[in-house]
Amino acid sequence: MTAEPDPMDAVLRQWRRERPDLDMEPLGLFARLVQVTRLLEADVERVFARHGLRPGEFDVLAALRRAGSPYTMIPSELSAVLRLSRAGMTNRLDRLEAAGFVERSLDPDDRRSFRIALTGEGRRVIDATLTDHAANLHRLAALVPSGESAALDRVLRSMLRDLTGELTGDPGGD
Repeated sequence: MTAEPDPMDAVLRQWRRERPDLDMEPLGLFARLVQVTRLLEADVERVFARHGLRPGEFDVLAALRRAGSPYTMIPSELSAVLRLSRAGMTNRLDRLEAAGFVERSLDPDDRRSFRIALTGEGRRVIDATLTDHAANLHRLAALVPSGESAALDRVLRSMLRDLTGELTGDPGGD
């Protein structure tokens, strides 16, 4: 089965004409991957926005919700889970606290630290957002041709493992 032509095919034809000495085929693959990622991000962000959340705020609320009852973590745990600087985490927590979605309290085990807890309103918002997000993800996943989801998942996992290892100096990501 041959893929339908798209605008990137014209770009690749132009490069073949102008620089026949270079194999630019990977450009098509990665340019399409970037375009798909941007479109998916925009679609996902619209769901979050309907619930009054930014993507980073959704991430914090989701991490607290996934932690299980009592839906509480310390800021350094949240920073580690979300791979975010402590300063970036503080900004998100300030916005979420102002919205009434989280509350800070002194950590009884370490009075130099705080515990971040999901409020009742925060749990309501994350549960509603997550319900809509899951439905949206299923809709988007249905765009992957039938029977190709598992293959796409394997390819992406492999690339992430290899790229992560390459960037950290751990070849193979082992």
